[in-house]
Amino acid sequence: MAQLAPLPKVVFGSAAFGVFWMLAVFPSVPFLPIGRTAGALLGAVLMIVFHVISPDDAYASIDLPILGLLFATMVVGGYLKGAGMFKHLGALLAWRSQGGRDLLCRVCVVTALASALFTNDTCCVVLTEFVLELAAERKLPAKPFLLALATSANIGSSATPIGNPQNLVIAFNSKITFLQFFFGILPAMLAGMGVNMVMLLCMYWKDLEGASPDVVAAGKEMEAIEEGRSPLSVLSLKSPAAGNGNYGHSHDADSVMSENKSTKHRWFMQCSEHRRKLFLKSFAYVVTVGMLIAYMLGLNMSWTAITTAIALVVVDFRDAEPCLDKVSYSLLVFFSGMFVTVSGFNKTGLPGAIWKFMAPYSKIDHVSGVTVLSVIVLLLSNLASNVPTVLLMGDEVAASAATISASAVTRSWLLLAWVSTVAGNLSLLGSAANLIVCEQARRAPRNAHDLSFWSHVVFGAPSTLVVTAIGIPLIGKVSI
Repeated sequence: MAQLAPLPKVVFGSAAFGVFWMLAVFPSVPFLPIGRTAGALLGAVLMIVFHVISPDDAYASIDLPILGLLFATMVVGGYLKGAGMFKHLGALLAWRSQGGRDLLCRVCVVTALASALFTNDTCCVVLTEFVLELAAERKLPAKPFLLALATSANIGSSATPIGNPQNLVIAFNSKITFLQFFFGILPAMLAGMGVNMVMLLCMYWKDLEGASPDVVAAGKEMEAIEEGRSPLSVLSLKSPAAGNGNYGHSHDADSVMSENKSTKHRWFMQCSEHRRKLFLKSFAYVVTVGMLIAYMLGLNMSWTAITTAIALVVVDFRDAEPCLDKVSYSLLVFFSGMFVTVSGFNKTGLPGAIWKFMAPYSKIDHVSGVTVLSVIVLLLSNLASNVPTVLLMGDEVAASAATISASAVTRSWLLLAWVSTVAGNLSLLGSAANLIVCEQARRAPRNAHDLSFWSHVVFGAPSTLVVTAIGIPLIGKVSI
């Protein structure tokens, strides 16, 4: 167990972490309005300047697999957008939609189920701008849908080892199989998804009284007639299916898949425009399904995603710069700074000291012990991030459970997976998925929305506590 570092290191390390936390929560604070990305870099630099962490350890703390996964999923997401994935997803979400409340429920369910298979970070990267467009097209506020996306992605990702990074760590260390993991957490995930959805509806019931898609489309057609335009000119706005996620801008949506014939292979030149597009779109879907299968088979997630991305670039057979320009590099820089800052904070020994003090009261064979353990995981996951928390506590929790029974060991790992994942909904800093949604929404080219720390925590805190409490008794109830 880690020991508390010397006092100067604890003080300076805590101060550097405090600077990072303050700028992550208040990116435009008056006396230092440098934003989250620069704030994360500042926290990392302070950790090194104060000798809390060495430069070599700082570089080693940057989780390249996670950065590679994020980068690759942004590239793949761009190609899927051009392949019309949003068109089909939009059709699914809008099919017989009964208005804003029904649409919110669909976003919750689709996101939760997709996150269990494609990881929460991937879903948030791909779906954030689409959800903004979906809400704007129906004249609905963006905040409830962004909260639904972020919180449902976290809850849904708890169900599988490939849902998020901390689950991968737990599955690897515990030797729990994919199916054992899935069935052990599935009941809690489904219950948590439902409760979170109901809480969103209760909190934003009045805000979701937007017009139904048919009413919106009819209104746009009437406006077109009054302005002397053909109603056909607004068909691209009538449903998400027409815009591939960019309503009324189908040219932008297809830009990733569009071809420059002068740079194409002779095979492409001999094919019709329709066949070329059909081939590229089909290939995008096929390799994405292959990526999902590779995840389920346990192959390296980061390199699988990178391989998928480069396969799409090569087969597209043109300069990839326009696609690569769509990658949010500032988000990757933010995560790099955060990894260094969090690693430095862990080296102060404070997270370890908290666990060492509370460990005797965290036995999972009593309700009080499970409650104490859950509170510790919730707090540490939001202070030191969920992956370091799992790395810090996993073996200790399992060793403590081993003194009870063999089945208790499996349940302790699953409890850790459930609580550390749902803890991500407590605050904006609780998980990478939250930050991805926040930054992607803030930088969206159209319908941008600034999801602040407080607007997230107002819903996230009560949702986390209720969902965690409801899910804990269901963990491990189904086994194979």
